[in-house]
Amino acid sequence: QVQLVESGGGLVQAGGSLRLSCAASGSIFSINDMGWYRQAPGKQRELVAAIASGGNTIYADSVKGRFTISRDNAKNTVYLQMNSLKTEDTAVYYCNARVVIVTTRRPYDYWGQGTQVTVSS
Repeated sequence: QVQLVESGGGLVQAGGSLRLSCAASGSIFSINDMGWYRQAPGKQRELVAAIASGGNTIYADSVKGRFTISRDNAKNTVYLQMNSLKTEDTAVYYCNARVVIVTTRRPYDYWGQGTQVTVSS
């Protein structure tokens, strides 16, 4: 009923920048929190950043000052601007959204398919 489609991953050198996008579509009544998670090989998935519908944000300590999360509510899209990338940022990045769907007017969590970010030294 709801799809999240990510884009913007790729290969970048350390110190470089990437911008991830995630667009939600489908049977959407409203979207509460949206966020980005990442999972590196052999590690658990971790929260990178999240943004509430009103704009409040939280960040993992490891990305504070380097990453910026934002959203366009009219487009149901969340962005992650990643600057000063480090090799340890290499991971698959997943978009997450808590979506209130039209049929039930109840919130459900949805995930994107993941996009690979590789930072080379």
